[in-house]
This record gives sequence, C-alpha cells and structure tokens, in this order.
Amino acid sequence: MNYTKFSDNIRKILLKKIADREIVAGVVGLGYVGLPLAVETAKAGFKTIGFDVKKEKVDSINRGHNYIGDVADSDLKMLVENGMLAATTDFSEMGRVDFVAICVPTPLDAHRQPDISYVESSVKSIAEHLHKGMTVVLESTAYPGTTEELVKPILESSGLKCGEDFYLGFSPERVDPGNAIYKTKNIPKVVGGLGADAGEIISAMYEAVLENKVFRASSPAVAEMSKMLENAYRNVNIGLVNEFAIFCNRMGIDVWEVIEAAKTKPFGFAPFYPGPGLGGHCIPVDPCYLNHKASAYDFRFSTIEASTRVNDRMPAYCVERIGEILGRRFRKPLDGSKILILGVAYKPDSDDYRESPAIRIIDKLRTEGADIMFFDPYIPRFIHRGNVYEGERELTAELIRRADMVVIATPPRKVDYEFVRRHAKAVFDTRNAAKDLADRSNIELL
Repeated sequence: MNYTKFSDNIRKILLKKIADREIVAGVVGLGYVGLPLAVETAKAGFKTIGFDVKKEKVDSINRGHNYIGDVADSDLKMLVENGMLAATTDFSEMGRVDFVAICVPTPLDAHRQPDISYVESSVKSIAEHLHKGMTVVLESTAYPGTTEELVKPILESSGLKCGEDFYLGFSPERVDPGNAIYKTKNIPKVVGGLGADAGEIISAMYEAVLENKVFRASSPAVAEMSKMLENAYRNVNIGLVNEFAIFCNRMGIDVWEVIEAAKTKPFGFAPFYPGPGLGGHCIPVDPCYLNHKASAYDFRFSTIEASTRVNDRMPAYCVERIGEILGRRFRKPLDGSKILILGVAYKPDSDDYRESPAIRIIDKLRTEGADIMFFDPYIPRFIHRGNVYEGERELTAELIRRADMVVIATPPRKVDYEFVRRHAKAVFDTRNAAKDLADRSNIELL
C-alpha cells in the first residue's frame, strides 16, 4: 500500500506546527517510559496531556507529585504549575491531541505468551477520537508487525485511512531506569513510519523534543525488529558469560578476572558480566515476543533459546552455590539457615522488581526451608504471587550478624560493603559488588 498520500500542504503545516511548538502532544501510559517522555515533551515547549487508566497516577501528576526516579521533582512541579503538562483518565481529551505516543506495558501472560491487551485497549480509545492530521506512534515493545497488523486496522475502524487521513509509526522505547548517563532526553531514537511523510513528521517531533538526531528506518517492522535485536544481543551475551561463570567456578578460576583480561582487547570484544539471572521488562520478555512471531514463519531462534535456558537457570544455580558454601564453611544445611538478601529489584537503585531474579532466589530458598530476610533501600516491601513480603528497615550490624549468610543479589549503591563484610559470617556476592575491598576472605563470588 502507498502511505505517501498526504498532501504536501498538510505535511508542511504539521512540520511548521512542530517548529512553532503549536502541536499538542499526548502520551498514553504514565509509567517509567511515558512520564519521562511527557515531561521532556512539555519541557521542549509542547503542551502535553498524559493519559492513564490509573486515577492515582493522574492525580499525583496533577498535584505535581513525582513517582518516577528518572524525573526531577522540580521539573514536574514547574510544568504542571505552568500549564504545560496535565494528566487525565478521560480519553475524550484525545480530540485535542495532534501527536500521541503509546507507552503502555506489554507483559507476558500466565503462559509466557505476549499480552498486548494494553496496546489494543489504548489504540481503541485513540480510534474513538482520531481526527485528520493526527499522528500516532507506538513506543511499547511489541513483536515485529504489531504496528501494521494490529494498530493500523483498529485506527482505520474509525473510518479514517492511514496515509490519507492520519500518520502512523513505531519508535521503540529504550529507557534504562536508573542509568546515570543515558536518559529519555539523550538516548538516540529509531523511527519507522508507514510512509516517508509519516517518518518525516514523527522524526521531526522527536528531534524537537530530544537531543539526538533520529535514525529513520524504512518501516515500522524494521524499527520493531531493531528492538528485538538490541535485547536479544544482551540476552545471548549475558547467557554466554553466565555459562562461563558456572564453568570457571568448577575450574577454580575467577571469571571476573577473566573478563577484565579479555576486555583489554581493543576490538572484537564487548564485556558483559554474570549475575543471578535476568530481570526487568525487556531482556527476559522480548525473546518471547520474538519467538511468538517466529513461530508463524516456522522459525526458531536456537541461539536465543539456548541463552535463555542458561539465564533462567541462574537463580537455581545461585541457591545451589549458597547451599554448597553453607555446607563447606559451616556444615549447615539450607533448611533452617538464616539468609539475608541484599537487593530485590531487578537492577541496582531501582524500585522495579518485575521478573527480578532475586525474588526467584527467595522463592527457591524458602522452598528449601531457609529463613529469609531482605534489605533494599528502594523496596521496603513487595507483593509476589499474592503474598506481601516485608523488608528490614535498616541494615544494621546486628541484622547482618544474625544471618548465616548475606547474599548480594542486586547491590544497592548506598550500601557500605566493607561494613557488610566486617559483620557477616559469609557473603555470596553474585555481582562482584565488593570487588574493591582489600579483605575478601569471607566473600565468595558467583
């Protein structure tokens, strides 16, 4: 289909509206992707409306109260007070919007199959208020083909035609929560539009908001597949180094030193580091989206499947190591031992525990009869499988001494690891967080 039917006059009008900051922007989904994007869009001079089905999020934003770590409290408060940013649960406000980015979750269901119901619901709400000249961009991670096969038909159910009445494209979110260097503002953007005009308009909007020039892919499918490749690359390389960690332990070789030696090569090697498993929304989830699409083409990503098996095994391997260390050092079984877990988020200094390997370790340790305590300065409590887990309020010497072993699962940067080492009977460090300590005699590495 030809998606370049927009008149040159409409294209020029929209480009001028972007340049003059006359576009009204919308962001659907005000989580760790959507809210930072909404804030940056408003800071760039565009009136922005955030849409979310959760009233508590909407009310918090409209009070100027921030709940996302990567957003500055002062920025949010200023933008709300200046009338540049507002939030609502009322999707009829979509009629005021010229450019809307969809940033809703795309989790897995109980069978580890893609759950795109949030995307579908959001697009249906947009379709009810779609108007001529509107631009819709999907940012939520999805399998290749989602934009054209799912989003486009729903929007066209409004009676308007893609490429004739509205623009459509895909631009994958690349947010890395907690990253001190790369944030929404300075992460390069990839845009795949349905047609050259769509690509130009969407790119112009992102370039007006963000710092870097946009990479324009030839289609939404290319942009969608690029997101799959980015995270498959990480999945495979983490799986490789995790397998090296297991084998190096058997040989009595320090895998962390092996990596330091290998990364001195100035070409052909990029360092990845082992850990207790994969967590978060992207790396452990995206392969399932990719395989979902691959199955329709009678294709299997054997490399990704192999690395996923290794990465999925890591929490159980960590529990095996904990049991082995307890037996070797203290002649104690896991059953009845007190274990203190440091960090339950999926990554350091985050309050996000989706797919966290630390929680899988806790589950396995409890199954083995261990008595579990945890401390995470960002997660005082968490809910898992309907159960509420309360953390320790303070990391005291007494708490550390009570434990038969301290397990550094997701190391918070605020923790003094020399303090932990000094008071611990034994430490199992899955992330090499204590690498700079002079005395590591009671520390064992993954």
